[in-house]
Amino acid sequence: MNPTVNLTPIIALSGLVVLAWGYWRARQQGQAGVLGWLQSVSLILPWLVFLGLFATNTYLNAAGFVLLLTVSSGIYIAVGRVARRVAEEERAATTKFQQTLRSENQEDWAAPASAVEREITEETTLDTIAIPDKNDIDVDIDESSEIDGESSQQKSATGSSQIDTDDLKAIRGIFGIDTFYVTDIVPYGKGAIFKGNLRQQDASKVVQQLQTALQQEMGNRYCLYLVRDREEKPSVVLLPDSTVNQPTPATFKALAATLLVATVGMVMELAANLFGFSLTVNPERWWETVPFATGVLGTLGLHEFGHRWMAGKYRVRLSPAFLIPTLGLGTLGSLNRIESPVPHRKALFDIAIAGPALGGLSSLVLLAIGLLLTGQPSDLYVPGVLFQSSLLVGGLSRSILGPQLQAEVVGIHPLVAVGWLGLLVTALSLLPAGQLDGGRMVQAVYGRKIADRTTFVSIAFLALAALGNQVALYWALLILLIARDTERPPQDEITETDSRRDVLALVALFAMAVMLLPVAPIVAERFGIGLV
Repeated sequence: MNPTVNLTPIIALSGLVVLAWGYWRARQQGQAGVLGWLQSVSLILPWLVFLGLFATNTYLNAAGFVLLLTVSSGIYIAVGRVARRVAEEERAATTKFQQTLRSENQEDWAAPASAVEREITEETTLDTIAIPDKNDIDVDIDESSEIDGESSQQKSATGSSQIDTDDLKAIRGIFGIDTFYVTDIVPYGKGAIFKGNLRQQDASKVVQQLQTALQQEMGNRYCLYLVRDREEKPSVVLLPDSTVNQPTPATFKALAATLLVATVGMVMELAANLFGFSLTVNPERWWETVPFATGVLGTLGLHEFGHRWMAGKYRVRLSPAFLIPTLGLGTLGSLNRIESPVPHRKALFDIAIAGPALGGLSSLVLLAIGLLLTGQPSDLYVPGVLFQSSLLVGGLSRSILGPQLQAEVVGIHPLVAVGWLGLLVTALSLLPAGQLDGGRMVQAVYGRKIADRTTFVSIAFLALAALGNQVALYWALLILLIARDTERPPQDEITETDSRRDVLALVALFAMAVMLLPVAPIVAERFGIGLV
């Protein structure tokens, strides 16, 4: 079966679900939120139309697609003009708030040094300082950045900080000249950004001291983040706990359960196809697919267990796993969402790598065992050229099977297929893009700016790979529609990871590359990998 035919309606439906969810959230933020949502729709609309038509076997020619892009660009520009007008109104409200705050609390403020005064002006607004769930808590903020799941345009809809005046006065008391010296306060959605100077070299100690003081003053009502602004200077962001702790709605839990059932069915159908029949024709033979399906789903379960075990260690809550079913390959893995604050970059890295490490190593072991057991009557038969699709699988198979790999058709033990699929799923999750495991690892080690760039490169790489494999195109669209944003920053974004984690990140990215990259023809001919 062609996996792209089965992936098309799934991705199109996923895009519609994401847009509906975005509208529900944007509507709660007023006019600015809806405008931001409309701009997102205008960018995604051409691709959704293309996929929708493709799912019905209707092919849009180049002229039609160019027309779609032109219309969507016009909508984007028109909505942008209205959004800029709304932003100007919110800018004025922000400036008024800052002036009022300073005048009411003038006795508590020391006049800032001239350098700071030049740097922090009344023109500093939510358009230039924001905290993203996606790219920019360095406060290299663009209009789509967020920390609590809302865009900066949506957040600016309030016009001023939602922190109670008494709370704000109490919160200001947690800062000091020995931890973080505040020079200005900027409203941010339902919270506030505290600009100033970090007074200790060890940022982790400052975060701990501020969090302890905040809890003593306010209990668990607020969450504190220490991040970098666009000039790479520290800023403290304070948000209500209800904003940053967002449990998965019941409807999305139901969606996760539905995807799980669909994935089980499709993996069993894949097993049936490998053994020469179809469950839709011979449903009574379902029991023959159970061993294969158990192996594949077991590696997925270990992958997810790794994430949850490490998240539990750091007291971080994860959403249910959203499996990605497809009839062609059974599954392309899973996605999940971090629902609560991550304490620091080391924790983000550990949570991200734990799943691929456990799932990938178990898949590699199954692949090696399957290759060693190859040669029995129960073998599956696959084209020899298939082994050229992966450097890792082709190289390992050549070292164990030897000259057998040069045949037109090669017999393999079913465990080889289980391990191979598990490694493919692991490699896809390690792509350094958005909220995939690889994207979270890159963000933890190198920061959000680098993670944004690797996301772009990953999507471009998949688009090029789609010239020879359409599954890559659908995976790129899946990332673009659902998981392109970087993860929300940790509460301590200043303290970097250690050298051990840096090396592990490089090893994981290397493993991803050798799994996904094909064997060059000249190498395949030289070492006898596949039919040449």
